Amino acid sequence: MSSLRTLVFFATPAHDCSYLPDREATTMFVDPRAHIDKKLYSQLTSLGFRRSGSHYYRPHCEQCNACIPVRLNVNDFRADRSQRRVMKKNKDLECTLVPAAFSESYYRLYANYVELRHKDGDMYPPSREQFTSFLVDGTTDSWFLEMRIAGELVALAAVDALDDGLSAIYTVFDPDLEYRSLGTFAVLWQIEEARRRNLPHLYLGYWIKQCRKMNYKTRFKPIEALQDGHWRSINLA
Repeated sequence: MSSLRTLVFFATPAHDCSYLPDREATTMFVDPRAHIDKKLYSQLTSLGFRRSGSHYYRPHCEQCNACIPVRLNVNDFRADRSQRRVMKKNKDLECTLVPAAFSESYYRLYANYVELRHKDGDMYPPSREQFTSFLVDGTTDSWFLEMRIAGELVALAAVDALDDGLSAIYTVFDPDLEYRSLGTFAVLWQIEEARRRNLPHLYLGYWIKQCRKMNYKTRFKPIEALQDGHWRSINLA
């Protein structure tokens, strides 16, 4: 059984940064041969690691610390007026948590989302193998939040359950329904789910000030950031 003491880590060679076009990045990975159970995954997450399929990683850049791990203390969160409007706008959604697995309907939604919104990203072009390796492989206590309107799948959020919270992995939605702010709704739903489970945190991954696509994270307050090995409440504005 692996533990923090016995884990072996590897660093990638420098490569083009996915978020900042003028930077190079280095990523630290946990040895893929290690057995990562829920307890160890929770410990890694509290140290700033994220899961992508069966890989556990965090940025390890010598000249840059732009990627900041962030999380919400869900019991301190209070929705603002805009977020309350999002909840009201989506009160007709049917939300169901199901074990993370591949299905053709999930993949079609994912592929449409990537093709229309992320042609400039690492996930383009989408494929079934990519969907599986990103969102299905390596799952421990992992779930998909289905969001449906009149039975039709309109959004899907990948969510991991940890010992001290939930981890928001990724959300895709029908781009034609952008006006519903389904990405924001998915985060709000996960906040409430963490509260229902008496879990204190919702981990939101990394925040990069210079990355416009991550601006939505600044709207969830109060937020905590991992800095110098400690989680501290900060203002991301």
